[in-house]
Amino acid sequence: MARTETPATDSLSRDGINTVALVVFCQVVHGLTFAAIPLLLPLIREDLQISFTQAGMLSAAATLSYALGQIPAGYLSDRFGPRRLFFIGLLGWSALSLCFGLIHAFWLALLTQFIAGTFRALMFAPGLALLASWFPPERRATAMSLYMLGGFAGTIVLSLGGPLLAALYGWRTAFILLAAVGIGTAFLYKSFAREKPRVQPLQHLALTDIFQLFRYPIMWVCSGLQFVRFSVVTAFNFWLPSLLVADRGLSVQAAGLVFAMSAAFTAPSNTLGGYVSDRLKNPPLVIGGSLAILACTSTLLVVVESIPLLLLVVAVNSVFLQFYFGPLFLVPVEVLGQRVTGTAIGFSNLFANIGGFTTAYALGVIKDRAGTFSWGFAGISGVCLAGVVLAVVLARMRKRALAAHA
Repeated sequence: MARTETPATDSLSRDGINTVALVVFCQVVHGLTFAAIPLLLPLIREDLQISFTQAGMLSAAATLSYALGQIPAGYLSDRFGPRRLFFIGLLGWSALSLCFGLIHAFWLALLTQFIAGTFRALMFAPGLALLASWFPPERRATAMSLYMLGGFAGTIVLSLGGPLLAALYGWRTAFILLAAVGIGTAFLYKSFAREKPRVQPLQHLALTDIFQLFRYPIMWVCSGLQFVRFSVVTAFNFWLPSLLVADRGLSVQAAGLVFAMSAAFTAPSNTLGGYVSDRLKNPPLVIGGSLAILACTSTLLVVVESIPLLLLVVAVNSVFLQFYFGPLFLVPVEVLGQRVTGTAIGFSNLFANIGGFTTAYALGVIKDRAGTFSWGFAGISGVCLAGVVLAVVLARMRKRALAAHA
């Protein structure tokens, strides 16, 4: 039987602050190992003696299992609560990251990444749902953006210190040390994080509730936009260091500084985008405007020759890369209700990671065959333009749905 008592306001507030801080910190630590593969990919490729296509397969394997786990993770979060799932996800991901540092065969690295993606799926929808639960409805786009703030903070730390750590001790030792921090952080979270007590008994979702989501056209439009979002994110976050090293001749250390700069611009823009969306009460405008800018920067990234101009393009691209993260995940919850938060997030993120899987593999193949990343990023620009069209459609659908609720 679910508990219905409402605790004292100060206790609830204290638990909420602690839990939000811990989830964000866990994301910082998770970001260390997640960003380590793209940043240290030139060293990993040389050690494992793999091509760009095979390197893309490492990301694609983790993304595929991550995608397949989205709806189950969201459903389990709504049915049993998000706190335990998030702990299992971080612990499993960190343990497998430690194993990755011990592997010398490509097929084992591929298998490890595939299993790790399953555990990472247990972090996303439960983590977003746990954060959103502690915030009032009018601030939930901002709340969801905090999840990515932690991840990009971890990327900044890793980008600044990772290349030096790898230069001193090798990429394998760096991976093992970072993963060990993740394991310790998982148990810290387990000890102090709390779920928000419910004032009403928990309404258990049935499996049929998942299939009901397929009936809503707005879910398909949001899922299409999620496909676009993570296609762009994967192209930029996974392949940028390789582009800088292979196509522009930068060292791994210099690429790390650029990667850190990119994450530094992206991290606050997540929260800023959620805040702007909450203030304007118009998520589709934030989504469409961001994608229009990304369409331009994706092309300019492989066109400009000057390094200062390239850094400017990277900076602008980074600001809008996840600017619309919170608003995009908010719309389904806004229309369908809080009861299906985790399941709706998982549904949307399934399609996001199909986009990420496609991009991770395709850009590696294009680089091997064409000898450059230019054609791949030109394609990403076209995907962004398709997203602008979907954002216009979403604006009309959302307006009708909210009017019907009113």
